[in-house]
Amino acid sequence: MSKASNLRNIFDAKRIVVKIGSSLLVGTESGLLRTKWLEGLARDIKRFRDRDQEIIIVSSGAIALGRNYLDIQSQELRLEEKQAAAAAGMVRLAHAYQEAFESYDIPIAQVLLTRDDSEDRRRYLNARSTLMTLLKLGSIPLINENDTVATEEIRFGDNDRLAARVAAMVSADLLILLSDIDGLYNSDPKIDPSAKLVSEVLDITAEIEAMAGEAHSYVSSGGMVTKILAAKECLAAGCSMLIAKGSEVNPLLAIENGEKCTWFRPNRTPYSARKKWIASTLKPIGSYIIDIGASDALKSGKSLLPAGVLSVTGDFQRGDTIAIETSEGIEIGRGLTAYSSGDARLIMGHKSREIYEILGYHGRNEFIHRDDLVIN
Repeated sequence: MSKASNLRNIFDAKRIVVKIGSSLLVGTESGLLRTKWLEGLARDIKRFRDRDQEIIIVSSGAIALGRNYLDIQSQELRLEEKQAAAAAGMVRLAHAYQEAFESYDIPIAQVLLTRDDSEDRRRYLNARSTLMTLLKLGSIPLINENDTVATEEIRFGDNDRLAARVAAMVSADLLILLSDIDGLYNSDPKIDPSAKLVSEVLDITAEIEAMAGEAHSYVSSGGMVTKILAAKECLAAGCSMLIAKGSEVNPLLAIENGEKCTWFRPNRTPYSARKKWIASTLKPIGSYIIDIGASDALKSGKSLLPAGVLSVTGDFQRGDTIAIETSEGIEIGRGLTAYSSGDARLIMGHKSREIYEILGYHGRNEFIHRDDLVIN
């Protein structure tokens, strides 16, 4: 991953999350998909892929498309109407993306997430594993909030924060919020003609929050408030973020060519932020006692394999934080386990290739992958 302090433009980013606002993708008056715009986005992303940059898309638009498709006339939709519109719109949205990227031989895979998926640790790990596998297979994950089963009011702008959580989940270098405004202004540009664009933000201060105003103040799809909340989550995760106007037919190319935008820059990398979260935020609820060979391997940057584990203590589930200790009881690190304590006890001391024979399913080769591991 690129160092956050050196990420000065989108060319530096290895892994990028692009969030598409509803008003860019769906015509406000017609309620129809803006096909030419989506085709332009596909061309942009093909160029990114040719530079070996990984892309994840978080797209709004399902409710807007479904509302038109189902001919829902209500001015203000009730929750159940929004859920019904989302159900119909998600099918059309995924199909539209599939068609746009098909000519470039880029596979699209739809992933529906809820807030719980980013807050429950085991579901978080499952979602992260799926997204990372899709990237490894050369697919572009197309993510939307699972509005059809939402139990709380669906609000425009939720996908800003969802995109930030996805960026943190996959340790992205950069989140691009394509919106209907070209960045953060020091006052509402629709009211104040002297309003100035803030080109760079290094910290979310009270002054920056005040610039965002109230929700729905001057950005139709969610307001600047949700974007500042997204920036907070990104910076905490070591991920850069930018807000740019996406109305151009080739919106990402416009950014590359110097189109106005606001950059939010963190003071640490996504990798170091994740390690800090594991090391200082999560409390171990069990431990793996390892042999000297495993200890040496971990110190050289390797993952923890079942073969190097002598014993397992505690009662835990996949995704819990586990301490790693020597046979003398000295903690040398901690990480997120890929197995429950019950399964771990069955396969400890065995080779990874024996896991299926013992457990009856293909789990991970590692007890703790090095990306989920912090060594003291």
